[in-house]
Amino acid sequence: MIIIGVDYHPEFQQIALLDTDSGEFREKRLSHPEEAEQFYRAWAAAGEKVRVGMEASGHARWFERLVAELGFELWLGDAADIQSKRARKQKTDRQDAQLILKLMLKDDFPRIWVPSWENRDLRQLFWHRHRMVQARTRLMNQRQAVAINEGLRCKKRLWRAKGRQQLESFRLAPWASRRRRDLLELLDRLNPTIAELSQAIGQEAEKCPEARRLMTHPGVGALTALAFALIIGDAKRFPCGKQVASYLGLVPLEKSSGNRRRLGHITKQGSSLLRFLLVEAAQVTVRSLPEWRSQYFRMVMRRGTQDRESGNGAPLGDSFVLDVA
Repeated sequence: MIIIGVDYHPEFQQIALLDTDSGEFREKRLSHPEEAEQFYRAWAAAGEKVRVGMEASGHARWFERLVAELGFELWLGDAADIQSKRARKQKTDRQDAQLILKLMLKDDFPRIWVPSWENRDLRQLFWHRHRMVQARTRLMNQRQAVAINEGLRCKKRLWRAKGRQQLESFRLAPWASRRRRDLLELLDRLNPTIAELSQAIGQEAEKCPEARRLMTHPGVGALTALAFALIIGDAKRFPCGKQVASYLGLVPLEKSSGNRRRLGHITKQGSSLLRFLLVEAAQVTVRSLPEWRSQYFRMVMRRGTQDRESGNGAPLGDSFVLDVA
């Protein structure tokens, strides 16, 4: 069996390779993507059984597809855990690859859960819609600024047909008029795109049993439910809801020593998109349900108003994982 430790970079990868049958050890630097693809396809053509280990990286999707296509076993590890196992202070690409190989041989490699390709593709749908919504929000804020500069203060009424007519009726300087026209045209183009993406998310949520169950929770729609189901994956890998809250970065940062306990702001680890959606769902729930509103105000009185939204987001995540399980 061929075991390869990979220190991955966007332009190249440094590998440390061990043939467990012959004991041969090799090191090599492979450029991306041609040289690396030729190297791994050669092992596949030779009929060798290959196991590849590397740190989880956000720019290695093509490499992961290549390894899966060739039928090799791929181990993805937690970068922070791998770094903590380093004994020497000196750090080079060769030593990083050797460390990964050493951990794989000792069966001490910190493997992480990897979602399926279908799951990861659906996440692209969420991120695409999220970025489109952010772009629309920026455009709407600029449109509001143009209106306020002309003395039109109608807040949400500006998004209605009458508010738009009022904004278009102002006589502006040439470039200000151009800005107003471009903002309106961009908004007209973004709104149908966002509606189409939202419809696609709703259709995918109907196909997912976990998402349909989560939508029975107060304040949760198709967007939040499907995002939670995709990002959490198999809920049984979490022993309790508190670990889900920690996985999503909704627990307080702790710096305690001796008899003194210090709790700070939430850690904000994990998926920022799902954390944002959970907080939004918590706010909707607080506004619509008296029992959740009373719990919200008890938290505000006890903790203050700084982390009131995140304080509601964590219990929401707890109840979600119980529903999915």
